[in-house]
Amino acid sequence: MVAVIRRQQPRRRSGHTVTVTIGTECLCLTANQRDGDGGLGEVFIHWGKHGSSTAGLVSAYAAGLSLGLQHRVPLADLLRPGLGQSFVPNGHTDDPEIPRVRSAVDYIARRLAIDWLPYPDRAGLGVYTLTERVQRAGAWITACELAARRPVLRTGDA
Repeated sequence: MVAVIRRQQPRRRSGHTVTVTIGTECLCLTANQRDGDGGLGEVFIHWGKHGSSTAGLVSAYAAGLSLGLQHRVPLADLLRPGLGQSFVPNGHTDDPEIPRVRSAVDYIARRLAIDWLPYPDRAGLGVYTLTERVQRAGAWITACELAARRPVLRTGDA
């Protein structure tokens, strides 16, 4: 039998709440810090009317994320399945770092990754802020322009 060690959260903890509008829907995401190392310790999500299906589903998603974190599952592994999930509401958000999403779960996974994962881990998941996307596109365009300027050697032109 494997002994599972669950990290209990202290009564008082630090964290932050992000409110976002996706389409016409408003979602509140609260992420609390873990004592000791300062990593993500637990997640709470409020969306829709209390007792509705949507509120229950995102609450269950938050509970699953929190339990995984308390049992030392790496955050990237917990977020990976939520990335790219597609359902309504989707589309434009009022979050300048994440202007478009495929669903509320996609937004939650991206927001938590941006706030709590180091850049190399986020890049491994394909999660970038808008600024990082613009920088990557600029580097790609520069590389393409440099490649276009190189002379093309044809066989027999030597």
